[in-house]
Amino acid sequence: MIRIGIVDDQEIFRQGMKMILSSQDGMEVVGEGATGLEGYRLCEEHALDLLLMDIRMPVMDGVEATRRIKRDFPNVAVIILTTFDEDEYIFQALKYGASGYLLKDAPPAKITEAIREVHGGGALMQPQIAARVVEKFRNMDSEIGEADPKVKSLTSRERDIVKLIGGGRNNREIAEELFITEGTVKNHISSILIKLDLRDRTQLAIFAVKNRLL
Repeated sequence: MIRIGIVDDQEIFRQGMKMILSSQDGMEVVGEGATGLEGYRLCEEHALDLLLMDIRMPVMDGVEATRRIKRDFPNVAVIILTTFDEDEYIFQALKYGASGYLLKDAPPAKITEAIREVHGGGALMQPQIAARVVEKFRNMDSEIGEADPKVKSLTSRERDIVKLIGGGRNNREIAEELFITEGTVKNHISSILIKLDLRDRTQLAIFAVKNRLL
């Protein structure tokens, strides 16, 4: 059972999302909040697996809440869910450890898919958001600098997978493009993360851009 918290300052959105998620097998909404601070408190009070959280909220926004939650409750996955697709919010939330970033107009099936993928150890960004992240880092020459020496430790197959992750592909899409199984993709990603000393595939996507692997 995936134990989920929902944080959004619009009650009608919280209730609608709760209805959607509660109807899914293997998902349970165990708490709600209207501010980032209440989201943090949900993590204190419940054994959450995942938090769905808006960006723009009173008292504490979703970016700062993500930073505090990932610092103090690193095992709680955070998916940012918002109507705002402004670049700076995207980059800050990902930098602080958000595992996914979806727009609120995403279909319910896409949101539940994201929850299952993130709970399984993956990360998910809508393609248009992944493209914006890539473009942002490409334009940040001062942050890109020299290639990380660890790039040389990657095999040709691992480089292919890193490129696809950097382009926002999920495991199924990677498997189809490379003609391998999803299980093989997962094994490769685990090995890559260990080699590069990275936490998750979001960091891996950023690594791909910074090291010009795309």
